[in-house]
Amino acid sequence: MSKLKGFIRDEGAAFPGKTYVEKLLKPVFNDQRDYLFDVMFDIHRAHVIMLAEQGIVPNSEAKVMLEGINKVGQSDRTLLAYQPEFEDLFFMMEARIGEEIGEELAGKIHIGRSRNDMGIAMYRLVLREHLLNLLGSAYRLSEALLEQAERNTDTYMTGYTHTQPAQPTTLGHYFLAIYDVLQRDIKRLWSAYETVNQSSLGAAALTTTGFPISRDRTRELLGFDKIIENSYDCIGGADYLLETSTALMTCMINTGRWIQDFLQHVTREFGTFYVADPYVQCSSIMPQKRNPVSIEHSRSIASSAYGEALAAVNMIHNTPFGDIVDTEDDLQPHLYRAFNNANRVMALMYAVIATLKVNKEHALEMARKSSITITELADTLARDYGISFRKAHSIASYISKETIKQGKELYEWNIEDINEAIGQFVDVKLTEDEWQKIISPEYFVKIRSIQGGPSPKEVERMIGERKTNLASGMGEYDQVVERLKEKREQLLEYSIG
Repeated sequence: MSKLKGFIRDEGAAFPGKTYVEKLLKPVFNDQRDYLFDVMFDIHRAHVIMLAEQGIVPNSEAKVMLEGINKVGQSDRTLLAYQPEFEDLFFMMEARIGEEIGEELAGKIHIGRSRNDMGIAMYRLVLREHLLNLLGSAYRLSEALLEQAERNTDTYMTGYTHTQPAQPTTLGHYFLAIYDVLQRDIKRLWSAYETVNQSSLGAAALTTTGFPISRDRTRELLGFDKIIENSYDCIGGADYLLETSTALMTCMINTGRWIQDFLQHVTREFGTFYVADPYVQCSSIMPQKRNPVSIEHSRSIASSAYGEALAAVNMIHNTPFGDIVDTEDDLQPHLYRAFNNANRVMALMYAVIATLKVNKEHALEMARKSSITITELADTLARDYGISFRKAHSIASYISKETIKQGKELYEWNIEDINEAIGQFVDVKLTEDEWQKIISPEYFVKIRSIQGGPSPKEVERMIGERKTNLASGMGEYDQVVERLKEKREQLLEYSIG
Protein backbone atom coordinates (compact mmCIF):
# COMPACT_ATOMS: atom_id res chain seq x y z
CA MET A 1 0.00 0.00 0.00
CA SER A 2 1.34 3.43 -0.94
CA LYS A 3 1.99 6.06 1.75
CA LEU A 4 -0.79 8.22 0.32
CA LYS A 5 -3.33 5.42 0.43
CA GLY A 6 -2.25 4.54 3.95
CA PHE A 7 -2.68 8.14 5.01
CA ILE A 8 -6.18 8.32 3.51
CA ARG A 9 -7.14 5.08 5.26
CA ASP A 10 -5.91 6.33 8.63
CA GLU A 11 -7.62 9.70 8.21
CA GLY A 12 -11.04 8.10 7.80
CA ALA A 13 -13.80 8.80 5.30
CA ALA A 14 -16.00 11.08 7.41
CA PHE A 15 -15.61 14.33 9.33
CA PRO A 16 -13.52 14.89 11.33
CA GLY A 17 -10.36 13.48 9.80
CA LYS A 18 -7.58 12.30 12.11
CA THR A 19 -5.24 15.20 11.25
CA TYR A 20 -8.06 17.72 11.69
CA VAL A 21 -8.77 16.28 15.12
CA GLU A 22 -5.16 16.19 16.30
CA LYS A 23 -3.98 19.49 14.88
CA LEU A 24 -7.09 21.61 15.27
CA LEU A 25 -10.08 20.28 17.18
CA LYS A 26 -8.15 18.93 20.19
CA PRO A 27 -6.01 22.05 20.72
CA VAL A 28 -9.06 24.31 20.28
CA PHE A 29 -11.07 22.17 22.70
CA ASN A 30 -8.31 22.35 25.30
CA ASP A 31 -8.10 26.15 24.99
CA GLN A 32 -11.87 26.48 25.30
CA ARG A 33 -11.87 24.23 28.35
CA ASP A 34 -9.04 26.14 30.03
CA TYR A 35 -10.20 29.69 29.27
CA LEU A 36 -13.87 29.80 28.28
CA PHE A 37 -15.65 27.26 30.50
CA ASP A 38 -16.89 29.63 33.21
CA VAL A 39 -17.94 32.46 30.92
CA MET A 40 -19.80 30.02 28.67
CA PHE A 41 -21.98 28.99 31.58
CA ASP A 42 -22.42 32.59 32.71
CA ILE A 43 -23.80 33.39 29.26
CA HIS A 44 -26.10 30.34 29.44
CA ARG A 45 -27.43 31.60 32.77
CA ALA A 46 -27.98 35.17 31.59
CA HIS A 47 -29.68 34.04 28.38
CA VAL A 48 -32.11 31.70 30.14
CA ILE A 49 -33.00 34.35 32.73
CA MET A 50 -33.71 36.79 29.90
CA LEU A 51 -35.79 34.22 27.97
CA ALA A 52 -37.94 33.68 31.06
CA GLU A 53 -38.34 37.38 31.83
CA GLN A 54 -39.35 38.07 28.23
CA GLY A 55 -41.92 35.27 28.32
CA ILE A 56 -40.18 33.41 25.51
CA VAL A 57 -40.01 30.27 27.65
CA PRO A 58 -42.26 29.59 30.66
CA ASN A 59 -40.76 30.05 34.14
CA SER A 60 -41.28 26.38 34.90
CA GLU A 61 -39.05 25.36 31.99
CA ALA A 62 -36.52 28.15 32.60
CA LYS A 63 -36.14 27.03 36.22
CA VAL A 64 -35.23 23.50 35.12
CA MET A 65 -32.90 24.87 32.46
CA LEU A 66 -31.08 27.06 34.98
CA GLU A 67 -30.74 24.21 37.46
CA GLY A 68 -29.26 21.99 34.75
CA ILE A 69 -26.86 24.73 33.65
CA ASN A 70 -25.71 25.30 37.23
CA LYS A 71 -25.17 21.60 37.84
CA VAL A 72 -23.15 20.98 34.69
CA GLY A 73 -21.30 24.27 35.25
CA GLN A 74 -19.94 22.87 38.51
CA SER A 75 -18.23 20.00 36.66
CA ASP A 76 -14.51 19.51 37.09
CA ARG A 77 -13.24 20.93 33.82
CA THR A 78 -9.83 19.33 34.26
CA LEU A 79 -11.45 15.95 33.59
CA LEU A 80 -12.83 17.04 30.23
CA ALA A 81 -11.16 15.74 27.09
CA TYR A 82 -11.99 16.03 23.42
CA GLN A 83 -14.46 13.47 22.13
CA PRO A 84 -14.91 13.07 18.37
CA GLU A 85 -18.73 12.99 18.56
CA PHE A 86 -18.68 16.65 19.64
CA GLU A 87 -17.31 19.40 17.44
CA ASP A 88 -16.14 21.45 20.41
CA LEU A 89 -16.69 22.22 24.09
CA PHE A 90 -19.97 24.08 23.45
CA PHE A 91 -21.68 21.07 21.87
CA MET A 92 -20.27 18.74 24.51
CA MET A 93 -21.69 20.89 27.30
CA GLU A 94 -25.02 21.23 25.50
CA ALA A 95 -25.17 17.43 25.42
CA ARG A 96 -24.27 17.23 29.13
CA ILE A 97 -27.05 19.69 29.96
CA GLY A 98 -29.37 17.59 27.82
CA GLU A 99 -28.48 14.54 29.89
CA GLU A 100 -29.57 16.46 32.99
CA ILE A 101 -32.78 18.12 31.79
CA GLY A 102 -33.65 16.39 28.52
CA GLU A 103 -32.67 17.25 24.98
CA GLU A 104 -35.87 19.21 24.32
CA LEU A 105 -35.30 21.70 27.13
CA ALA A 106 -31.57 21.85 26.47
CA GLY A 107 -32.33 22.73 22.85
CA LYS A 108 -34.56 25.63 23.93
CA ILE A 109 -31.61 27.27 25.70
CA HIS A 110 -30.30 28.25 22.26
CA ILE A 111 -33.44 30.17 21.26
CA GLY A 112 -32.66 33.62 19.86
CA ARG A 113 -28.90 33.31 19.78
CA SER A 114 -26.05 31.87 17.73
CA ARG A 115 -22.59 30.51 18.36
CA ASN A 116 -21.43 33.74 16.74
CA ASP A 117 -22.78 36.31 19.18
CA MET A 118 -22.16 33.92 22.06
CA GLY A 119 -18.55 33.29 21.01
CA ILE A 120 -17.75 37.00 20.73
CA ALA A 121 -19.33 37.60 24.15
CA MET A 122 -17.23 34.81 25.69
CA TYR A 123 -14.02 36.26 24.29
CA ARG A 124 -14.94 39.73 25.52
CA LEU A 125 -15.68 38.47 29.03
CA VAL A 126 -12.32 36.71 29.23
CA LEU A 127 -10.40 39.68 27.83
CA ARG A 128 -12.22 41.94 30.28
CA GLU A 129 -10.85 39.88 33.15
CA HIS A 130 -7.34 39.86 31.69
CA LEU A 131 -7.39 43.63 31.23
CA LEU A 132 -8.51 44.18 34.80
CA ASN A 133 -5.81 41.86 36.12
CA LEU A 134 -3.12 43.72 34.18
CA LEU A 135 -4.52 47.07 35.31
CA GLY A 136 -4.30 45.86 38.90
CA SER A 137 -0.67 44.87 38.38
CA ALA A 138 0.08 48.23 36.74
CA TYR A 139 -1.47 50.17 39.62
CA ARG A 140 0.57 48.15 42.11
CA LEU A 141 3.78 48.88 40.20
CA SER A 142 2.75 52.56 40.08
CA GLU A 143 2.69 52.66 43.87
CA ALA A 144 6.23 51.28 44.07
CA LEU A 145 7.52 53.79 41.51
CA LEU A 146 5.97 56.72 43.36
CA GLU A 147 7.38 55.53 46.66
CA GLN A 148 10.89 55.26 45.22
CA ALA A 149 10.51 58.66 43.58
CA GLU A 150 9.55 60.14 46.94
CA ARG A 151 12.54 58.54 48.64
CA ASN A 152 14.94 59.87 46.02
CA THR A 153 13.96 63.48 45.32
CA ASP A 154 17.48 64.50 46.39
CA THR A 155 19.36 61.52 44.97
CA TYR A 156 21.50 63.17 42.30
CA MET A 157 22.39 61.11 39.27
CA THR A 158 23.50 61.31 35.66
CA GLY A 159 20.82 61.65 33.01
CA TYR A 160 21.62 60.13 29.62
CA THR A 161 20.81 60.99 26.02
CA HIS A 162 22.15 58.92 23.12
CA THR A 163 23.46 56.56 25.86
CA GLN A 164 25.98 59.29 26.82
CA PRO A 165 26.21 61.28 30.08
CA ALA A 166 24.09 64.38 29.43
CA GLN A 167 23.00 66.43 32.46
CA PRO A 168 22.48 65.94 36.18
CA THR A 169 19.00 65.02 37.36
CA THR A 170 17.61 63.12 40.33
CA LEU A 171 16.50 59.55 40.69
CA GLY A 172 13.14 60.88 41.88
CA HIS A 173 12.76 62.76 38.59
CA TYR A 174 13.74 59.61 36.67
CA PHE A 175 11.31 57.32 38.51
CA LEU A 176 8.58 59.88 38.05
CA ALA A 177 9.17 59.82 34.28
CA ILE A 178 8.73 56.04 34.28
CA TYR A 179 5.62 56.45 36.41
CA ASP A 180 4.09 58.97 34.00
CA VAL A 181 4.64 56.69 31.02
CA LEU A 182 3.00 53.85 32.94
CA GLN A 183 -0.02 56.05 33.67
CA ARG A 184 -0.48 56.57 29.94
CA ASP A 185 -0.22 52.81 29.50
CA ILE A 186 -2.93 52.45 32.13
CA LYS A 187 -5.06 54.97 30.26
CA ARG A 188 -4.67 52.95 27.05
CA LEU A 189 -5.59 49.74 28.87
CA TRP A 190 -8.71 51.42 30.28
CA SER A 191 -9.63 52.57 26.78
CA ALA A 192 -9.28 48.98 25.57
CA TYR A 193 -11.40 47.83 28.52
CA GLU A 194 -14.17 50.25 27.53
CA THR A 195 -14.12 48.91 23.97
CA VAL A 196 -14.01 45.28 25.11
CA ASN A 197 -16.72 45.55 27.78
CA GLN A 198 -19.59 45.74 25.32
CA SER A 199 -22.14 43.02 24.64
CA SER A 200 -22.58 41.26 21.31
CA LEU A 201 -25.41 39.07 22.63
CA GLY A 202 -28.60 39.34 20.62
CA ALA A 203 -26.85 39.74 17.30
CA ALA A 204 -27.30 35.98 16.79
CA ALA A 205 -25.59 34.82 13.60
CA LEU A 206 -25.51 38.28 12.02
CA THR A 207 -28.97 39.90 11.78
CA THR A 208 -30.46 39.46 15.31
CA THR A 209 -33.53 37.25 15.71
CA GLY A 210 -37.28 37.19 15.31
CA PHE A 211 -37.75 36.35 18.99
CA PRO A 212 -38.57 39.30 21.32
CA ILE A 213 -35.33 39.06 23.28
CA SER A 214 -33.89 41.84 25.47
CA ARG A 215 -30.32 42.59 24.53
CA ASP A 216 -30.05 45.10 27.35
CA ARG A 217 -31.00 42.52 29.98
CA THR A 218 -28.25 40.07 29.08
CA ARG A 219 -25.86 43.03 28.97
CA GLU A 220 -26.86 44.01 32.49
CA LEU A 221 -26.70 40.49 33.91
CA LEU A 222 -23.17 39.97 32.60
CA GLY A 223 -21.84 43.38 33.67
CA PHE A 224 -21.23 44.76 30.19
CA ASP A 225 -21.29 48.57 30.09
CA LYS A 226 -22.87 48.90 26.66
CA ILE A 227 -24.40 47.04 23.76
CA ILE A 228 -22.70 46.91 20.38
CA GLU A 229 -25.76 48.20 18.61
CA ASN A 230 -25.26 47.16 15.00
CA SER A 231 -25.60 43.38 14.84
CA TYR A 232 -23.29 43.12 11.83
CA ASP A 233 -20.65 45.06 13.80
CA CYS A 234 -21.08 42.59 16.68
CA ILE A 235 -19.92 39.74 14.50
CA GLY A 236 -17.67 41.48 11.97
CA GLY A 237 -15.81 43.98 14.12
CA ALA A 238 -12.44 42.91 15.49
CA ASP A 239 -11.05 46.25 16.59
CA TYR A 240 -11.62 45.35 20.25
CA LEU A 241 -8.90 42.75 19.75
CA LEU A 242 -6.64 45.20 17.97
CA GLU A 243 -7.07 47.88 20.62
CA THR A 244 -6.38 45.36 23.37
CA SER A 245 -3.32 44.01 21.58
CA THR A 246 -1.82 47.40 20.78
CA ALA A 247 -2.41 48.73 24.30
CA LEU A 248 -0.61 45.70 25.70
CA MET A 249 2.17 45.92 23.13
CA THR A 250 2.75 49.61 23.86
CA CYS A 251 2.86 48.89 27.58
CA MET A 252 5.43 46.13 27.13
CA ILE A 253 7.61 48.23 24.81
CA ASN A 254 7.57 51.11 27.28
CA THR A 255 8.30 48.79 30.19
CA GLY A 256 11.05 46.98 28.32
CA ARG A 257 12.87 50.24 27.67
CA TRP A 258 13.30 51.20 31.32
CA ILE A 259 14.00 47.59 32.27
CA GLN A 260 16.93 47.77 29.86
CA ASP A 261 18.03 50.92 31.71
CA PHE A 262 17.90 49.05 35.00
CA LEU A 263 20.28 46.41 33.68
CA GLN A 264 22.77 49.18 33.03
CA HIS A 265 22.32 50.77 36.44
CA VAL A 266 22.93 47.50 38.32
CA THR A 267 26.30 46.84 36.68
CA ARG A 268 29.37 47.18 38.87
CA GLU A 269 30.60 49.97 36.60
CA PHE A 270 27.45 52.05 37.11
CA GLY A 271 26.54 50.76 40.54
CA THR A 272 23.53 53.06 41.03
CA PHE A 273 21.09 50.28 41.94
CA TYR A 274 21.52 47.31 44.22
CA VAL A 275 19.01 44.52 43.62
CA ALA A 276 17.90 42.77 46.82
CA ASP A 277 19.23 39.27 47.43
CA PRO A 278 15.93 37.42 46.77
CA TYR A 279 16.05 38.58 43.14
CA VAL A 280 19.65 37.79 42.15
CA GLN A 281 21.42 34.52 41.43
CA CYS A 282 25.03 33.55 41.88
CA SER A 283 27.19 32.26 39.08
CA SER A 284 27.95 28.53 39.11
CA ILE A 285 31.71 29.14 38.94
CA MET A 286 32.19 32.86 39.68
CA PRO A 287 31.08 33.42 43.27
CA GLN A 288 31.68 37.18 43.18
CA LYS A 289 28.82 37.72 40.74
CA ARG A 290 25.31 38.88 41.61
CA ASN A 291 23.40 38.18 38.43
CA PRO A 292 20.25 40.36 38.14
CA VAL A 293 18.21 37.54 36.64
CA SER A 294 14.89 38.96 37.80
CA ILE A 295 15.47 41.99 35.56
CA GLU A 296 16.91 39.92 32.72
CA HIS A 297 13.92 37.59 32.67
CA SER A 298 11.53 40.53 32.89
CA ARG A 299 13.11 42.04 29.79
CA SER A 300 12.72 38.85 27.75
CA ILE A 301 9.22 38.08 29.09
CA ALA A 302 8.12 41.60 28.10
CA SER A 303 9.34 40.85 24.58
CA SER A 304 7.42 37.58 24.63
CA ALA A 305 4.23 39.37 25.71
CA TYR A 306 4.70 41.86 22.87
CA GLY A 307 5.27 39.04 20.38
CA GLU A 308 2.16 37.11 21.42
CA ALA A 309 -0.01 40.24 21.10
CA LEU A 310 1.54 41.03 17.72
CA ALA A 311 0.69 37.51 16.56
CA ALA A 312 -2.98 38.22 17.30
CA VAL A 313 -2.80 41.46 15.31
CA ASN A 314 -1.20 39.66 12.37
CA MET A 315 -3.88 36.97 12.43
CA ILE A 316 -6.63 39.60 12.19
CA HIS A 317 -4.93 41.32 9.28
CA ASN A 318 -6.78 40.54 6.03
CA THR A 319 -9.41 38.48 7.88
CA PRO A 320 -12.69 39.14 6.03
CA PHE A 321 -15.20 41.49 7.64
CA GLY A 322 -17.63 38.89 8.89
CA ASP A 323 -17.79 36.00 11.32
CA ILE A 324 -14.35 35.67 12.90
CA VAL A 325 -15.33 33.34 15.74
CA ASP A 326 -13.47 30.36 14.30
CA THR A 327 -10.40 32.51 13.65
CA GLU A 328 -10.61 33.74 17.22
CA ASP A 329 -10.29 30.20 18.49
CA ASP A 330 -6.74 30.34 17.17
CA LEU A 331 -5.81 33.93 17.99
CA GLN A 332 -7.30 34.36 21.48
CA PRO A 333 -4.76 32.07 23.22
CA HIS A 334 -1.99 34.36 21.95
CA LEU A 335 -3.61 37.22 23.85
CA TYR A 336 -4.10 35.12 26.98
CA ARG A 337 -0.42 34.22 26.96
CA ALA A 338 0.48 37.86 26.30
CA PHE A 339 -1.48 39.00 29.34
CA ASN A 340 -0.01 36.23 31.48
CA ASN A 341 3.52 37.29 30.56
CA ALA A 342 2.75 40.98 30.99
CA ASN A 343 1.52 40.29 34.52
CA ARG A 344 4.68 38.32 35.25
CA VAL A 345 6.77 41.32 34.17
CA MET A 346 4.76 43.71 36.35
CA ALA A 347 5.00 41.42 39.38
CA LEU A 348 8.74 40.83 39.00
CA MET A 349 9.57 44.50 38.54
CA TYR A 350 7.33 45.46 41.44
CA ALA A 351 9.37 43.12 43.64
CA VAL A 352 12.65 44.55 42.32
CA ILE A 353 11.64 48.20 42.68
CA ALA A 354 9.93 47.83 46.06
CA THR A 355 13.12 46.33 47.53
CA LEU A 356 15.66 48.32 45.50
CA LYS A 357 18.58 49.92 47.30
CA VAL A 358 20.25 53.02 45.87
CA ASN A 359 23.90 54.02 46.23
CA LYS A 360 23.31 57.76 46.61
CA GLU A 361 26.95 58.66 47.21
CA HIS A 362 28.16 56.83 44.12
CA ALA A 363 25.37 58.31 41.98
CA LEU A 364 26.37 61.81 43.11
CA GLU A 365 30.04 61.09 42.46
CA MET A 366 29.20 60.00 38.91
CA ALA A 367 27.07 63.12 38.41
CA ARG A 368 30.13 65.26 39.08
CA LYS A 369 32.00 63.64 36.19
CA SER A 370 31.97 63.82 32.38
CA SER A 371 31.45 67.62 32.37
CA ILE A 372 27.68 67.15 32.55
CA THR A 373 27.11 70.48 34.34
CA ILE A 374 28.81 72.43 31.54
CA THR A 375 25.43 73.62 30.22
CA GLU A 376 25.20 75.79 33.34
CA LEU A 377 28.38 77.62 32.28
CA ALA A 378 26.70 78.61 29.00
CA ASP A 379 23.51 79.53 30.88
CA THR A 380 25.41 81.65 33.43
CA LEU A 381 27.26 83.58 30.73
CA ALA A 382 24.01 84.20 28.82
CA ARG A 383 21.81 84.86 31.85
CA ASP A 384 24.17 86.92 34.07
CA TYR A 385 26.58 88.52 31.58
CA GLY A 386 24.41 89.10 28.51
CA ILE A 387 26.50 86.91 26.22
CA SER A 388 24.53 85.45 23.29
CA PHE A 389 23.69 81.83 23.99
CA ARG A 390 25.44 80.61 20.84
CA LYS A 391 28.70 82.33 21.85
CA ALA A 392 28.27 81.13 25.44
CA HIS A 393 27.72 77.62 24.10
CA SER A 394 30.91 77.77 22.05
CA ILE A 395 32.83 78.84 25.16
CA ALA A 396 31.39 75.96 27.14
CA SER A 397 32.19 73.62 24.27
CA TYR A 398 35.82 74.79 24.20
CA ILE A 399 36.25 74.22 27.94
CA SER A 400 34.57 70.82 27.69
CA LYS A 401 36.95 69.73 24.94
CA GLU A 402 39.93 71.03 26.87
CA THR A 403 38.76 69.10 29.93
CA ILE A 404 38.65 65.87 27.94
CA LYS A 405 41.95 66.67 26.21
CA GLN A 406 43.68 67.17 29.54
CA GLY A 407 42.08 64.04 31.04
CA LYS A 408 40.44 65.71 33.99
CA GLU A 409 37.03 66.68 35.37
CA LEU A 410 35.43 70.12 35.52
CA TYR A 411 35.86 70.33 39.27
CA GLU A 412 39.64 69.97 38.85
CA TRP A 413 39.91 73.34 37.08
CA ASN A 414 40.88 76.34 39.19
CA ILE A 415 39.05 79.60 38.63
CA GLU A 416 42.10 81.42 37.24
CA ASP A 417 42.54 78.91 34.38
CA ILE A 418 38.80 78.96 33.66
CA ASN A 419 38.75 82.74 33.43
CA GLU A 420 41.81 82.66 31.19
CA ALA A 421 39.97 80.27 28.84
CA ILE A 422 36.83 82.42 28.86
CA GLY A 423 38.94 85.52 28.25
CA GLN A 424 39.92 84.17 24.83
CA PHE A 425 36.32 84.77 23.75
CA VAL A 426 34.79 87.50 25.91
CA ASP A 427 35.79 89.95 28.58
CA VAL A 428 34.19 88.14 31.52
CA LYS A 429 35.63 86.91 34.79
CA LEU A 430 33.68 84.46 36.94
CA THR A 431 33.86 84.49 40.73
CA GLU A 432 34.88 81.40 42.68
CA ASP A 433 31.32 81.13 43.99
CA GLU A 434 29.91 81.19 40.46
CA TRP A 435 32.30 78.46 39.31
CA GLN A 436 31.48 76.24 42.27
CA LYS A 437 27.82 76.53 41.41
CA ILE A 438 28.52 75.72 37.75
CA ILE A 439 30.29 72.47 38.66
CA SER A 440 27.70 71.47 41.27
CA PRO A 441 25.11 68.81 40.27
CA GLU A 442 23.03 69.89 43.27
CA TYR A 443 22.91 73.52 42.10
CA PHE A 444 22.29 72.48 38.51
CA VAL A 445 19.22 70.52 39.60
CA LYS A 446 18.03 73.06 42.16
CA ILE A 447 17.68 75.97 39.75
CA ARG A 448 15.85 73.85 37.17
CA SER A 449 12.59 74.39 38.96
CA ILE A 450 10.51 75.09 35.87
CA GLN A 451 7.33 73.01 35.74
CA GLY A 452 8.34 69.39 35.20
CA GLY A 453 12.00 69.98 36.05
CA PRO A 454 14.22 67.93 38.37
CA SER A 455 14.35 70.43 41.25
CA PRO A 456 13.47 68.50 44.43
CA LYS A 457 10.68 70.96 45.25
CA GLU A 458 9.17 70.60 41.78
CA VAL A 459 9.47 66.80 41.90
CA GLU A 460 7.82 66.80 45.34
CA ARG A 461 4.96 68.88 43.92
CA MET A 462 4.52 66.44 41.03
CA ILE A 463 4.61 63.47 43.36
CA GLY A 464 1.91 65.02 45.53
CA GLU A 465 -0.40 65.51 42.56
CA ARG A 466 0.26 62.03 41.26
CA LYS A 467 -0.39 60.39 44.62
CA THR A 468 -3.82 62.03 44.69
CA ASN A 469 -4.55 60.99 41.11
CA LEU A 470 -3.31 57.44 41.73
CA ALA A 471 -5.51 57.04 44.79
CA SER A 472 -8.49 58.23 42.73
CA GLY A 473 -7.67 55.88 39.85
CA MET A 474 -7.19 52.90 42.13
CA GLY A 475 -10.47 53.72 43.88
CA GLU A 476 -12.31 53.71 40.54
CA TYR A 477 -10.56 50.45 39.62
CA ASP A 478 -11.68 48.83 42.89
CA GLN A 479 -15.25 49.96 42.23
CA VAL A 480 -15.25 48.35 38.77
CA VAL A 481 -13.83 45.08 40.11
CA GLU A 482 -16.30 45.04 42.98
CA ARG A 483 -19.25 45.81 40.69
CA LEU A 484 -18.38 42.93 38.37
CA LYS A 485 -17.88 40.62 41.34
CA GLU A 486 -21.34 41.53 42.66
CA LYS A 487 -22.88 41.07 39.20
CA ARG A 488 -21.48 37.57 38.94
CA GLU A 489 -22.59 36.64 42.46
CA GLN A 490 -26.10 37.85 41.62
CA LEU A 491 -26.04 35.82 38.41
CA LEU A 492 -24.93 32.65 40.20
CA GLU A 493 -27.54 33.14 42.94
CA TYR A 494 -30.43 34.00 40.63
CA SER A 495 -33.45 31.73 40.97
CA ILE A 496 -36.54 31.53 38.75
CA GLY A 497 -40.02 31.01 40.15
